[in-house]
Amino acid sequence: MWCRGRRFECCSCPKRLMACPRSILSSGALLSKRKLLPWWAWGSQGQPPASLASAGEGNFIHTASEHGQGKRKYQEGQPGQDLGFWQERLADQLLPLWRLMNEEQLKVKFEVTKKTLEQLQHRLHKLGTVVAEAERPSGLLQPFIPSPVIEGYRNKSVFSVNRGPDGHQRTVGCFLRSPGGKKMFCVPADHLKTVPARHLQVAQCYEAFLKQTPLDPRLDIHQLGPWRRLRVRTSSQGHTMAIITFHAQGLSQEAICAQKERAKEFFTSGPGAVCDLTSLYLKERVTSSPKQSCFHHYQLLSGEPYLFEDILGLKLRISPGAFFPPNTSTTEALFQVVANLGGVDQSTVVLDLSHSTGATGLSLAQWAAQVLSLRLVGQAVEDARWSVAFNEITNWECQRREVDKTVARLRKFQGDGQALVALVDPAGSRLPHRVIGALRGCPAIQKLVFVSGRPHAEDMETFLQLCCPVSGQDLQGEPFTLSQAVPVDTLPHTLSSQLVLAFTR
Repeated sequence: MWCRGRRFECCSCPKRLMACPRSILSSGALLSKRKLLPWWAWGSQGQPPASLASAGEGNFIHTASEHGQGKRKYQEGQPGQDLGFWQERLADQLLPLWRLMNEEQLKVKFEVTKKTLEQLQHRLHKLGTVVAEAERPSGLLQPFIPSPVIEGYRNKSVFSVNRGPDGHQRTVGCFLRSPGGKKMFCVPADHLKTVPARHLQVAQCYEAFLKQTPLDPRLDIHQLGPWRRLRVRTSSQGHTMAIITFHAQGLSQEAICAQKERAKEFFTSGPGAVCDLTSLYLKERVTSSPKQSCFHHYQLLSGEPYLFEDILGLKLRISPGAFFPPNTSTTEALFQVVANLGGVDQSTVVLDLSHSTGATGLSLAQWAAQVLSLRLVGQAVEDARWSVAFNEITNWECQRREVDKTVARLRKFQGDGQALVALVDPAGSRLPHRVIGALRGCPAIQKLVFVSGRPHAEDMETFLQLCCPVSGQDLQGEPFTLSQAVPVDTLPHTLSSQLVLAFTR
């Protein structure tokens, strides 16, 4: 549903993929007046440059300014340019639509989505799939469902730590290249409209904490100090969780304990107490040797172990490492669209192939006869089971066997008049080919709802495999047909959204 760990970069897909959002913008078809974006936001080919947001789970990495007084002159990045220049440049790269009114943003996104469906149908024609005249994009695509909240809507932000344009090595912000591309540094980014003030406050306090340590974070990962990325999560109930990534290599156990105690004291009884954190976590990077791969584990330094969110009358538990949609205000609308397109009612059995905390399947359970979740893993399973018990849900079940084998067992599904509906939500990962084959090979599945955050990229190939004619031994079974598409504006000011597609056969 929501793409995790994705960088907001210019699309690198082949030119034949005409539905690429960046390509559409750069063509001038939608933003013909380039004054909507500043001159330096356009590359030599008329295309916005790639964003250099640090890799991580937050698409928008935000920060508070280092000082509360005036603007700083940045000598390293660009002589004569002040903090506002860099913040505005960062906003243009990460939030390319922020200069437009919300109505204009939705028009841009609608055209992008329309082009995506046109591309899908064009490629289906080339594969020999019959597409009825009534199934043109203009008939399939419904109007955008807007986000109820336009600014400060994110419930999660990720902040990086590195050298700022002024050479300050403890800047908390977002990676950005200089106009010439020779330098890269972290820039405070108060111009990003998507991040709430609470997140900025925690980031500002984290920067103040870093100033107290003698260890300098540097660009070379092998020379970094122990304190790295900061993730801030908030809930609609007003609770705040801070998660700090900590790299302990090269430190003695005594030094590690001392560093952790410093962080705990700073945020509980020191200057950071102003953040009023509900939870303070340490995400520790652990490796037995420099040549071996590392793993992470979460350690609670203070406060409550979980956050809780209210969705469609349900109370859902969220662990520190769990994925949850970043825009809570549109999540309920998104789940209702899924239920409507799937025709979910008391005669429906839902096969939930989604990730995250199981929020989609748990929400559908109140309308369906039964929900079977097949792709939950790790802590998400425990979160979902807690939510099931707390909300007294009796028609939800989690299967941890391989998805394709579980679906194969339902080929002769007979539910006494019940319909079998599949919900597919890759959440940023590509749906395995064997799972696609299992879905097509299960004749009991007559309707499939697909929630896509990348319909113009990897998900396009999945759509083709679901709808293409039988080919060889891999994709047997009657192909699906796209019947309806509903876009939801889950990330205002960006080119991203969620497209919910209904497939039938």
